[in-house]
Amino acid sequence: MKLLILGAAGQISRLLTQRLLNEATDDLVLYARQAESRIKSVDSARVTIFSGDFNNQALLEKAMTRVDVVYLNDMNSPKATETIIAAMKKQNVPWIIGATILGIYDEVAGAFGKWNLRMVGEESTRRHREASEIIENSGLNYSLLRLTWLYNEPGNLSYTLSQKGEPFIGAEVSREAVTQLVMDILNDIESYKNTSLGVSEPNTDFPKPSFY
Repeated sequence: MKLLILGAAGQISRLLTQRLLNEATDDLVLYARQAESRIKSVDSARVTIFSGDFNNQALLEKAMTRVDVVYLNDMNSPKATETIIAAMKKQNVPWIIGATILGIYDEVAGAFGKWNLRMVGEESTRRHREASEIIENSGLNYSLLRLTWLYNEPGNLSYTLSQKGEPFIGAEVSREAVTQLVMDILNDIESYKNTSLGVSEPNTDFPKPSFY
């Protein structure tokens, strides 16, 4: 399989890149702004690096040559998401895994839901919701990951999932656990076809993340 990681300089993307290089045989395309200076210590014949932004459709199409799956690490821009989807269709890339945020369906109730909306803001939530709708209505195969608040804890791979239409419960999750989820999706991708998954850590039903 050949995987394109969009936003490859992000923390989850870096963790995912390292795990795929260590544990799988997939070819990787790493795409990020100023990639030459921001993506370092990746010395592998399996890796190709592109430097650019998500609005450059011609460069995205080039990066998507013979790609099977796209992992999108940033869904803050509906316009960029439209460009990515257009490039995928041009290059016949069938699958996208997109990392977005919780609250795009008003699915977070109670004190945590109010805290989250106050911290994230209605405008950011709107952008992520619109970007998610673009993917959901694209006709492509997709898995959307609605991530709760993130922190780092090496070795903590514990996550729990909720489906679209279910309440979102859980105020935090480790980036390492999200990386594990992406690995699990890639290893059994058909089981996650056309899903929008709330992603949190078990037993974190807090009014706000523990690190706030």
